[in-house]
Amino acid sequence: MRKRKLGLFGMVIGLVLAVASTVGLTASAGTAKPAKSAGPAVKLAGFKIYFIPKTTTIPVFTQNGIGAKEAATKLGDTVTYNGPTDVSGAKQVPFIDSAASQGYDAIVISTPDPAAVAPALKRATDKGVKVVSYDGDTTPDARTIFVAPTTNKGIGAYQVKWVASQMHFKGQFAILSATPTSGNQNTWIKFMKLELKKKAYKNMTLVKIAYGNDNPTDSAKQTQSLLQAYPKLKGIISPTTVGIQAAAQELQQEGKCKSVALTGLGLPNDMRKYVKKGCAKKFGLWNEKDLGYLATYVAHYVVAKKLDGSLGQTFTAGRLGKYKVVASDGNKPVVVLGPPLVFTPKNIDKYHF
Repeated sequence: MRKRKLGLFGMVIGLVLAVASTVGLTASAGTAKPAKSAGPAVKLAGFKIYFIPKTTTIPVFTQNGIGAKEAATKLGDTVTYNGPTDVSGAKQVPFIDSAASQGYDAIVISTPDPAAVAPALKRATDKGVKVVSYDGDTTPDARTIFVAPTTNKGIGAYQVKWVASQMHFKGQFAILSATPTSGNQNTWIKFMKLELKKKAYKNMTLVKIAYGNDNPTDSAKQTQSLLQAYPKLKGIISPTTVGIQAAAQELQQEGKCKSVALTGLGLPNDMRKYVKKGCAKKFGLWNEKDLGYLATYVAHYVVAKKLDGSLGQTFTAGRLGKYKVVASDGNKPVVVLGPPLVFTPKNIDKYHF
């Protein structure tokens, strides 16, 4: 009888030790500290990052989310990708509040309306949530670092050069933008206007800036209105993936592909068929997956206290390599992904995103 009791006691003790060991391992994995240097060797930190695009209904932002989750897997973090179905800063606020109330470590956000989201982001910051903006910047006081796809000056100038070369540097052209409050769109347009002051463009006239609200139907209607209002129109710049695709479709339907040059920022998968029909001979974009990947790395290092927005700080973003925190186009602190990709009929089949 005594032996039986000792056997049962031993089994209980063994079970307790096994459970304790399991709990210990779980706690260790969840609370591991991040690496001391912002380099390639990163310990699993288990940070929770809430990734909020302008909208979840535009493919370009889906690519951002894919890149974000790839980076999170590499870092041992968790990314929640969610946002409004409409392009609206006000509609992003509930997602910001949700991230803060659920104890997320960081928010990564691209916004069409900096002023609309700033108060909510500041409330989140007060609760200890770190904020990193990307693509569409917030107000500088509402985030730690902005991750830019490329330099604003560069992307503004490139688009003017692309349309000018197709218009032979003369004639009327228009800009089909997203929303009047989109910070990145307005900044690019500002630099387009600066580029247009150069002598090379003296025979070109910007007749109108139209807004399609990053909505395919609205963008198509705006393109149609531009063609009707300006029968001598020679070019359209659309610095939005939704706008350029809608404009290409409208130009094709109207039979205007040869007479109206189209350029801007677009996804190769969206634009391939129009390029092959001659409705867009040159346009650009950056690798959107890489942009989401880089923004997630920046958020990770901000939470880990390896980046605080000080100019000159450097870090390694996984497969993308080394980056530096800089001032760019009068904005700071900024991390710039790199120069844009340029798509033409000769190379578009090399890209699939």
